[in-house]
Amino acid sequence: MFAQMTNSLDFHSKALVVRAERQRVIASNIANADTPGYVARDVNFREAMANATGSSTSPVAARMSNSVSSSKHIPLASSTGELGGATPLAYAPQTQPSMDGNSVDLDRERSNFVDNAVRYESTLRFINGHAKTILSAIQGQ
Repeated sequence: MFAQMTNSLDFHSKALVVRAERQRVIASNIANADTPGYVARDVNFREAMANATGSSTSPVAARMSNSVSSSKHIPLASSTGELGGATPLAYAPQTQPSMDGNSVDLDRERSNFVDNAVRYESTLRFINGHAKTILSAIQGQ
């Protein structure tokens, strides 16, 4: 019974870790906005959550992440992060070509940073609310 009540907390705690890792990657992109040749990265949240929860990704996502369209292409490598496994990092699409080869779009990165921060906070509030609900049920209030 208790395991059923905490399954939701387990999922959301993993989501919190993935969001924190994504925040770190976005912050790194912003910090390297003026670094020549720096290529912006981002965390694929769907794949990272699938890895964290042990569930499989959709067939389309698995095919796209595990294969390349040509034998001459180099597959994207994932880095190991706080998740203990492979965090699916991908290159962010370049929207503003630059002379120095830097692909960071500060407007997009700031928007992603704020969006991810809001989602992180909402996940954290959900966890806190759920924990308070369980505690009040245990105390009989």
